[in-house]
Amino acid sequence: MGLFILRRAGVMLITALCLTFIVFFLANLYPNLEKLAKTQGNFRMSEEEVATWLGNRGYTQPLFVKYGEWLGVVPGAVIEGTDGQIRGRCIRDGMTPQEAPDYCGILQGDWGTSTVFQDNVGGIISTRLGLTGKLMFWVMVLMVPSALLLGVLAGMREGSRTDRTLSTVAITTTATPEYVSGVILIAVFASSAVGLKWFKGTATSAMENATFENFFLPVLTISLYGMGYIARMTRASMAEVMTAQYIRTARLKGVSFPNIVVKHALRNALIAPFTVIMLQFPWLLNGVVIVETLFNYKGFGWTLVAAASNNDIELLLGVSVVSVFVVLVTQLISDIGYVYLNPRISVS
Repeated sequence: MGLFILRRAGVMLITALCLTFIVFFLANLYPNLEKLAKTQGNFRMSEEEVATWLGNRGYTQPLFVKYGEWLGVVPGAVIEGTDGQIRGRCIRDGMTPQEAPDYCGILQGDWGTSTVFQDNVGGIISTRLGLTGKLMFWVMVLMVPSALLLGVLAGMREGSRTDRTLSTVAITTTATPEYVSGVILIAVFASSAVGLKWFKGTATSAMENATFENFFLPVLTISLYGMGYIARMTRASMAEVMTAQYIRTARLKGVSFPNIVVKHALRNALIAPFTVIMLQFPWLLNGVVIVETLFNYKGFGWTLVAAASNNDIELLLGVSVVSVFVVLVTQLISDIGYVYLNPRISVS
C-alpha cells in the first residue's frame, strides 16, 4: 500500500504541474495581459504603452521563466523599468531589491496579490474556501445518507412499486438544474408573495453566522441535485448484488432479509457509489457557483467566477492550484477506499 501511494503521489505531482501550466499559459495569453494592463493602467493606452507597462512588470519574460517564478523554483527577476522604478515579483511595498527574498512563489507560500480585491491571494482563498467548506460539509451530511437510503430501498426489491417511485424521485431531482430548484424553493419557502416565509432568500448572513433559517435552502438546493445521481448508482449496484449467488445461498440458509441486506449486500453495493460520492467534492468546490450566486453566498465558486470575469490572473492561478489539489487528493482517497471496501481489488 505504501509503494502504491508513493507511485500515485508521483503521478499526482506530474499531473498537477501539467494542469497548472496549462492554466498559467492560458491566463498569460497576450489578450489577457493587454486587458490587465488597461485595467490597471488606462483603458486608452496605446499598444506601445501596453507593451511598456507589461515589460516594466516582467510580463514579457519567457513563459517558462514566469512559470518557474510563480512556482518558486526560479529566482524572482528584478526589473528596472523605463520609468526608473525597480520592480520584481519578490519586491513588495517598502522593500529594496537587497531586502527582497530570492524565491517567492507557491512553494514559499507567496500566492501573489489580487488585482481586484487588493489583498493577498492566499488569504482570500483560505477565507472563501472555509465558507465553501462549511457549505460542502452540510451538503454531504444531508445528501449522502439520504441518497444511499433511497438507493438501497429501491434496489432491495427491483421492479417493485417502491423502486419505481424512488427512482422517479431520483431522476426528477437530477434532471432539475440548481437554478430552477433554487428559484422554486425561494419562491415557495422564502417569498412573501406565497406566504411561507420559513427561510431567508439569501445566505449572506450565513457567511458570518449560519443558522437553519438562512442556510438550509442553499444546502437543500445542492443536495437535491446531487442526491439523485448517487441514489441511482446505489440502486443499480444494490439490484445487481441482490441477484448474486451468495445472496441466494444466504436466503436458502434462512438468514433474515434485513441481515442479508446489511451484512452481505450493502458493503459490496457501496463500491460504485463510493466513487460517485468522492467525485462530489471537486464538483461541490467549483460547481456550486450558481447556487452561491443565487443565494449571494460568496464562497470559493463565487471567487473563481470573480477572478475569471475580472481578469485577476494571480487569484485565478491560486484558485486553479486548490482545485487541482482537491481533485487529485479525492481520486487518491477513492482508490484507497476501493481496497477496504473490496479486498479482492489489488493495488500492485
